[in-house]
Amino acid sequence: MDSSPLIQVEELARLLAGPETGRPVVLDVRYRMDSPSGCQEYEHAHVPGASYVDMNTELATISPDGVGGRHPMPTVESFAAAMRSAGVTMSRPVVAYDDWASLPASRVWWILRHLGFLGVRVLDGGIAAWTAAGESTESGPGSTAVGDFSATGGGVGRLLKAADAMAYAAAHLLLDARPSDRFRGQNETVDPVAGHIPGAVSAPALANVDPTGRFLPANELAGRFQQLEATDGTGAGVTRTASGTATTSGTRTVGTYCGSGVQATHLALALSVAGVSDDADVYIGSWSDWITDPARPVEV
Repeated sequence: MDSSPLIQVEELARLLAGPETGRPVVLDVRYRMDSPSGCQEYEHAHVPGASYVDMNTELATISPDGVGGRHPMPTVESFAAAMRSAGVTMSRPVVAYDDWASLPASRVWWILRHLGFLGVRVLDGGIAAWTAAGESTESGPGSTAVGDFSATGGGVGRLLKAADAMAYAAAHLLLDARPSDRFRGQNETVDPVAGHIPGAVSAPALANVDPTGRFLPANELAGRFQQLEATDGTGAGVTRTASGTATTSGTRTVGTYCGSGVQATHLALALSVAGVSDDADVYIGSWSDWITDPARPVEV
């Protein structure tokens, strides 16, 4: 597969119709915040040969006390087991998709790369783009041979912790992927505390896609990241520039977070599509983890 983090329907269909050795392993990662999983949608219709991966049980390790956020990073062992169960093997590339603007699929993309598996891409437009192009689907629970995935280390993108976040925002560029009103501390309906991590810059993830759920062209995304605005306590615009934040000599300078670590990986994917940063660091615990300690400062 080529170097783009996105794959289009035509290319995926061609690869799936080609020799078995060149076929990617396809992962269906459909999920909704108000639903326990997307398995029902998967069984109704999915890309032929795709395996279902569950957000809550396979891409996160839920903490009963809330520490780590709503979707904490899974353990390496549990994630590796989930990937093997889904048929991921070290000798074949992976394509992930969903039906929610590539939000859940981006989580698989980032974690695999973080753990050293770089041959992963996201289907631009998800299952909607696949069916709109007239491609066939399968129904039922699916059946996939067990893979041999293992975390090799040496991946890209650092996993940030709460202790890193404020220092990161001061020294580098920490982007908040939530909608801008939640960043400002307005209309907070998800988390019990409103606001953002001091020093962070607002960069809503869903502004990176068009109404069909496909990513904006790379040049448009790059232009968006050229000027990023945060609002300080007085309401005045504080302009920050992303110019020069692409990784050089192994120094990572762009980090992301959101509410629970899903839109954060989507923003990391958009940064990669734009050519701004191919290895953005991610605070997976995000705002829902940050606010579990009342001693941590909040900015609105």
